[in-house]
Amino acid sequence: MIGKCEQVVARRLALALALWPLAALPAGAQGVTRAVQRAPETLAAPSSESIDQAIAIFTENLRDKSLPNERRAGILNDRGVAYARRQQHKEAIEDFNRAVQLSPEYAAIYNNRGTVLLTLGATREAIKDFDRALVLAPGYAAAYTNRASAHMKLGELDAAIADYSKAIELIPTSAAALSGRGRANLAASRPYGAIRDFTRAVSVDARFGPAYRNRGEAKLAVERYDEAIEDFSRAVAFEPRSLEIYMLRGYAYLSGENTASAIKDFTTAIDLEPSSGAAYAARGFAYAKGEAYDDALSDLAKAIQLEPRLAKAYAYRAWTYRQMQRPELGLQDAERALKLDNASAEAYWARGENNEALGRAEQAVPDLKKALELDPHLKDATRALERLGVTLSMDETEVPEAALEGWRVFRSGQQYVATNEDYPRLKVNLEMMGKGQPRILEWSVKEAPFSGIGVLRFDVGTRETASGPQNIEDAAIVDLDANTVVAIVVDRQGDKVAKWTWGEGRLVVASADGLTDDFELRKPKPPVAAAPPPPRRYATEPWSRRNKPKSLFELLFKF
Repeated sequence: MIGKCEQVVARRLALALALWPLAALPAGAQGVTRAVQRAPETLAAPSSESIDQAIAIFTENLRDKSLPNERRAGILNDRGVAYARRQQHKEAIEDFNRAVQLSPEYAAIYNNRGTVLLTLGATREAIKDFDRALVLAPGYAAAYTNRASAHMKLGELDAAIADYSKAIELIPTSAAALSGRGRANLAASRPYGAIRDFTRAVSVDARFGPAYRNRGEAKLAVERYDEAIEDFSRAVAFEPRSLEIYMLRGYAYLSGENTASAIKDFTTAIDLEPSSGAAYAARGFAYAKGEAYDDALSDLAKAIQLEPRLAKAYAYRAWTYRQMQRPELGLQDAERALKLDNASAEAYWARGENNEALGRAEQAVPDLKKALELDPHLKDATRALERLGVTLSMDETEVPEAALEGWRVFRSGQQYVATNEDYPRLKVNLEMMGKGQPRILEWSVKEAPFSGIGVLRFDVGTRETASGPQNIEDAAIVDLDANTVVAIVVDRQGDKVAKWTWGEGRLVVASADGLTDDFELRKPKPPVAAAPPPPRRYATEPWSRRNKPKSLFELLFKF
């Protein structure tokens, strides 16, 4: 039997272990394994030694035959968490199973077992455990977050968003749940909704590194390259050895036509993981963009050596040959790329480019269009079509009943976009959140001091809730001077309506979803400096006379 002091140590270690995420969840989401929502600030990440110590103490405790079932179940649960942290999943599951038998109403055990099952890939079984935890504890935010992560793994994005939203409703300051919902929105092609959630995540926890990386990806999707680079740079500060972040920032630099910085980031990625064919392929492409063709071919050959089935490496080399005026070789590599991956946008683009170089426009155009169909953000394919004099007209269908005040709505695939002939360079993505079609509700342009700021309100559908159907309306804040969408906010959700506060160059929106967003739309004018004193005026007499002190007589009679 261990002493009381050791029991206290064990419980503190258990708390530290329990608050440390167990499962390898989707980027930006973290599971909390106990029904405790915030760890004491004094607790740090458990070390290997502390985990071993905790397991030893829990095992010693369990030798006490007089322990009541509920107490024994709690210790088994804590030891299961410790085993899971040590990657001993079999032992962890065994402890959780025994704990459930002894205390079947203990919600945390189901949540913890579900998290381990999620790690092992038993996603459906994990969801059953999270369901049971939530039946027992309907306010268990961590179980909602973990179940949302399981839905994400299965591609059930609407279910994931619903669970993340419930977790956020319970704990609005949960950066993990906010970032998780952002990832789900991004996967559902709602980049502005994703940016909104990632921004909220870093607002409640400025040190939540994954949200910066995730927001950078969302900003890449809406072609805000400088802002994406800034977010990736923040993310690197938290994960200085993350190959993926350097790769993402490298592509952001490349999209912004900063080839030198892209090469630098791809080189860092190679230094971090010399066996990465993708990193060599990316740097090879960047070298080709910078017309350093020998370096490009060397890197692309290395990429193919490391990963012989990497279609992108062949596609990039095909484009490099095209730039070197060797399109016949380029076509061979493009065909290899398509055999490896017939859904590669880069491969279709490279083949189109090489056919263009050979004067075969009739073959180039279909490939370039196919490339854009697979990846609408592939700007190189857009430029190639423009060179060929092809007007870009995606397969769009107008939604006539959605129009209002010069705004027209078009559908392309599953996406909707609003356009207005008065603002030909501006497009507003209408990100649907429920069933139905979008509909423009209101358009207004602000006056000074917010001149050039417009607000487009639109219906984004109806979704089913526990209390019945709920209509949702969003509002896009647009900067007409810059032809950009600043943000999209939730303006109405059922009976809840957002509150907008304009002032001093800022807009604060208490959104209908219960959270607040803050935007700087116009930088405040600097304070007006006080007028300088008037220059001293001097008489024309000599300096010596002007500066001669006046006599008492002169002072008295103002002479």
